[in-house]
Amino acid sequence: MFIELHILQNFSPSNLNRDDTGSPKDCVFGGFRRARISSQCLKRAARSYFKQAKLVPAENLAVRTKRIVEEVASRLTENDRNKELAASVVTLALAGVELAVKEDGKTQYLLYLGSLEIARLVALCEKHWDELAEVVKSQAEADEDDGDGAKTKKKGGKKKKKAAKDLVPDTVRKEMKELFGAPKAADLALFGRMLADMVDKNIDAACQVAHAISTNEVSMEIDFYTAVDDLKPDDTQGADMIGVVEFNSSCFYRYALVDVDKLVKNLQQDRDLARETTLAFIKASVEAVPTGKQNSMAAHNPPHYVRVTVREGGMAWNMANAFVNPVRPPRGSERSLTELSVDAIEVYQTQLERMYGTDGFLENISSVLNKGDGPSVPALIEAIGAAIDRGAKEAP
Repeated sequence: MFIELHILQNFSPSNLNRDDTGSPKDCVFGGFRRARISSQCLKRAARSYFKQAKLVPAENLAVRTKRIVEEVASRLTENDRNKELAASVVTLALAGVELAVKEDGKTQYLLYLGSLEIARLVALCEKHWDELAEVVKSQAEADEDDGDGAKTKKKGGKKKKKAAKDLVPDTVRKEMKELFGAPKAADLALFGRMLADMVDKNIDAACQVAHAISTNEVSMEIDFYTAVDDLKPDDTQGADMIGVVEFNSSCFYRYALVDVDKLVKNLQQDRDLARETTLAFIKASVEAVPTGKQNSMAAHNPPHYVRVTVREGGMAWNMANAFVNPVRPPRGSERSLTELSVDAIEVYQTQLERMYGTDGFLENISSVLNKGDGPSVPALIEAIGAAIDRGAKEAP
């Protein structure tokens, strides 16, 4: 079973997702310039909304961070452990699975860890505190005798990791290896993770998210702004700060796909949590908005159109090709860009159904803002939950 989500969302002037120059992201599609919001940006907004709206229990969420040493050490200090020694103990424990920590106390790359994994790491450090602390102290003394660790620092990346790993007691190394891999975190199960030093603990994403692209052709606009010093004398002219910000206003087509069976597998066969996660993702996708430049533009515009399709196999249908030719409201037309975009996607949906059929469809529901015949979004989400339940009962 997989679920597809199609959204049309028209934003007022905004710069929700910027490139390295601060300009709104864009791309060429169908030979025309389009506004774009990256899939990474959309996933980040959804993940943040999971926590903000409490769509999933906190213990079933993940954290993506380089600061895991600081976080675990902070929790250990709550048990009256010395903070500096705690950081060294955590660093040593991570070395047991070749996760290196740099001199600034951060890991080499972002680690995506479930809350339960972090809690287990705290418990492991507490359980083996004495033996890990002893190794830390012995190594510190050896480094002192060696000239402040000069020999260790000269070692290359792989050799350094291997040397650090060899310092960790075998029992700790074994438990560290078992600690990772069963996070039962909703967002991690959806979006997957890669641990470069533990490839067997990688998790393939159960969800695919497309870059959102505008249904209309776009041209960037520039806001020239000024700011005045409030304490400037009244007889002084001119601004005390000037600058420019690029923005655009576009109707975006957004697409995502959730492989429910893969999600169940990623969540250790917990079907209830997989159901909860799927519905949370749909709700977050509809309600969450990226935060870029929102304080100055406040583009809080809910979607105009939401379609959710539940299938038992078959081809996935990203319907971006409904907009290969950009939507252009005729001058003087009473019909808006959003209404014409809805027409385009529904015509394309009908064409796909005629060409490929609808075998395997369990649900195909749409909510449209300017039509009164569709369900509300809450009712749509409830219907998708019922479809998931039916599919689960029919599964062998």
